[in-house]
Amino acid sequence: MKCTNNTKTYFRRLRLFSFFLLGGLLTGCGSVNYRMAYSPDYPVSSYRMAAVSEEAALAAPFAQGLCVVEGDVSADTDADMSLTGAAALFCPDTCETIYAKNIYEKLHPASLTKVMTALVALKYGAPDEVLTASGNVRILEEGAQTCGLREGDQMTLAQALHVLLINSANDAAVMIAEGVGGSVEGFCELMNREARAIGATNSNFVNPHGLTADNHYVTAYDMYLIFDAALDYNMFSEIIHMPSYSTVYKDREGADKELSVKATNLYLQGEKNPPEAVTVIGGKTGTTKAAGSCLILLSKDAAGRSYISVILRADGRDALYASMTDLLDEIQN
Repeated sequence: MKCTNNTKTYFRRLRLFSFFLLGGLLTGCGSVNYRMAYSPDYPVSSYRMAAVSEEAALAAPFAQGLCVVEGDVSADTDADMSLTGAAALFCPDTCETIYAKNIYEKLHPASLTKVMTALVALKYGAPDEVLTASGNVRILEEGAQTCGLREGDQMTLAQALHVLLINSANDAAVMIAEGVGGSVEGFCELMNREARAIGATNSNFVNPHGLTADNHYVTAYDMYLIFDAALDYNMFSEIIHMPSYSTVYKDREGADKELSVKATNLYLQGEKNPPEAVTVIGGKTGTTKAAGSCLILLSKDAAGRSYISVILRADGRDALYASMTDLLDEIQN
């Protein structure tokens, strides 16, 4: 679902090296060069996504298969995003940014954080790896979503990822982080390293679940990059499409424990409907007091083209889904 299918991995590997060179800007796929001094503190992630061109004085945008945009985009749209902090609609197949509002503003991501958690876990862990819960899975924050893990419980990474992404379980996020990264702190180092490697340079993660914390933030554009990268993993794509999940795992004594969860995504539950001719494939929700209501989705139109849409800091769940449906309506225009 990219403009170029064979160069994506290659260019992502070049990205870290590119950061120490020159920056480039492009509003879609192409080969236009721009003169721009590199600055590691520049507030727009897209400007830093460059690879070396043949001309030493120029930088060519390396992200031929990604949507790259400078700022807000709303021309020829009538989407009402007044109840959102940031919003965007991208078409990866054409590298087109259809809509963008405040996509470089640093905001709390809530459980959209778990997309980054899944990406890192899939890269550094094995699906059949058995994880053991420590006492740190006991999360007492009021309103925090959990699946009921207790110290000594065991799940495979695949099981934990299903619970993480479908039910948004914060205790599963801690178990994954400790199992894959050795500790929550070690895992967060991997999260930040991988975020920068894929160009999400205006984000920072201090936990694997997204519960409110100082210095934990993303931008809507970086969430698009993170989600796009996670979609490279078949397991991620399969999980975010599932409306429910049932499994059996072990407690500390080796006894079976049954678990059934439903998706927090109301489009998958059938409680909310996308516009006609738009199919929601799946995504990730997130809600905290600081973050508001958040949602990122993969959708397809009647022709099979793919779209990634993201909303951060919506004013409540009803506003979130009304705004997202309005945003998805731009696919038909």
